[in-house]
Amino acid sequence: MPRGHNYYRFDRLSKKFLAADKPSRISARSRPRPGRPTRAQAEQRHAQLLERALDVFLEHGYELATIDEIIDSIGMHKNTVYSLYADKKALFRATVARAIERWKQPVEALKAAETDDLETTLIAIAQLLMANSSSPVALKLQRIIIAESFRAPEITQMFWEQGARANADYVADLFMRHARRGGIRVDQPELVAHGFLTLTVGLMTRMILVGTKIDQREIDKRIKLYVKIYLDGIRAQRQGA
Repeated sequence: MPRGHNYYRFDRLSKKFLAADKPSRISARSRPRPGRPTRAQAEQRHAQLLERALDVFLEHGYELATIDEIIDSIGMHKNTVYSLYADKKALFRATVARAIERWKQPVEALKAAETDDLETTLIAIAQLLMANSSSPVALKLQRIIIAESFRAPEITQMFWEQGARANADYVADLFMRHARRGGIRVDQPELVAHGFLTLTVGLMTRMILVGTKIDQREIDKRIKLYVKIYLDGIRAQRQGA
């Protein structure tokens, strides 16, 4: 068979092969590039960055902490960090915001602890909030806020607006609902709620922050006592009115 005919046949087969292979080439281009992390992996690395940043900011303080130390310890490239955050201050704010998100107690969990008896409800709520406030991430968060609030006062506002406020508003509403039933008298529910949270949760949390050892049995004992004292005070107002 003439050579030209063989060449012509080979050329036709080549084109047919290339045409058949074309869709697989397009599909290959649509797949993630080798080595590129998935969205889940990227989110995991981002969380790791913020977790490590929390420890470094806590250990050295904002002024002495460096992005290099944070990323070197987790093997992350500096360009990756700066694609997410413009500078150290932005990373610091994001670190605090994530810690608040991990720390805050969902209001739904507090509502689930409600019973018809106010004293039983307040004990359960205080126990939930105390366990939450004494968790490792909560203690780290509070130590950073105490240490850095003079330099970055906005983080105290973040702590209140994004976390603590919802709990205080819920407790205030709880007191108002029971006051309408006539069991207690509450003229300023917001202040009453803040005072209750300070006595039952804030006091022991501050003790733990400075190194005081309080076991769970002692925590429960104090909460029951503080709730009783607080309710007796509110009921005394009603009786004396």
